[in-house]
Amino acid sequence: MGSEHSGVITRAQVARSRLGAARADNRLRYGRWQRLQRGVYSPFTGEPSREARIWAALLRAGPGATLSHWTAAERHGLTDRLSPKIHITVPADRNPVKSGEIPGVVIHRSNSILRTRHPAMSPPCTRVEETVLDLIQAAATFEEAYAWICDAIGRRRTTAARIRIALDARPKFRWRRDIELALGNAGEGALSHLELRYVQGVERPHGLPAARRQARISSRGASRYLDNLYEDYRICVEIDGTAAHPAAEQWRDKRRDRSVLVDNHIVTIRIGFLDLRDQERR
Repeated sequence: MGSEHSGVITRAQVARSRLGAARADNRLRYGRWQRLQRGVYSPFTGEPSREARIWAALLRAGPGATLSHWTAAERHGLTDRLSPKIHITVPADRNPVKSGEIPGVVIHRSNSILRTRHPAMSPPCTRVEETVLDLIQAAATFEEAYAWICDAIGRRRTTAARIRIALDARPKFRWRRDIELALGNAGEGALSHLELRYVQGVERPHGLPAARRQARISSRGASRYLDNLYEDYRICVEIDGTAAHPAAEQWRDKRRDRSVLVDNHIVTIRIGFLDLRDQERR
């Protein structure tokens, strides 16, 4: 009983079982079982696992409940952080919290959850592309939104083309034009918001040719990836992610740049956050 849900069981399951509700209540009363959510129990003692808490939240949320947003990102490997609260989307015609909040759970409602739900994942979860779009909608800034695109593509969980197909199925979407442009850039290899700033704020306005993004070269017997390689000119533009690197990192970067110059005859130009910000202000 309950094995398919990491051991978590509902009161309805208990009532249909040989055990019966009365005996289950006794086990809860004497601490042999524990209540994870209203009407959802763990038939064992000790700290419940993450999986058990997730199943308890889904069972409490009821039919059609699907992991989404930050919890879905966790399941898809888009982030290494566990979401403090479990995010669940339910069909729009249902409202599991009308009789009270669900502890530790955030409920979202959607008319399209049955379409955006992954067909095979267990526990049920939104598809990776739909998860990215949900997180973009919830992002506080465009930089945060673009970071989710970068993470999804950079970690090889999906592609820009697949996200674009999912986006086309959503008639109303925040930052649509900017996201469409960003997906084009990400598909070409601009996998950070600083690289996006470089493409939109420097390369295109100044009429530079499109660089080859994340270009793979061989240097000193190892593969290296260059942010923006202008092959015809043997020039590489590297985007530094911090305003000021520690001395050890600066030395490492300079040594890498010299190796690329000696082995591949490519000159490296480094641009940092402050350079891009100043360029945008001109």
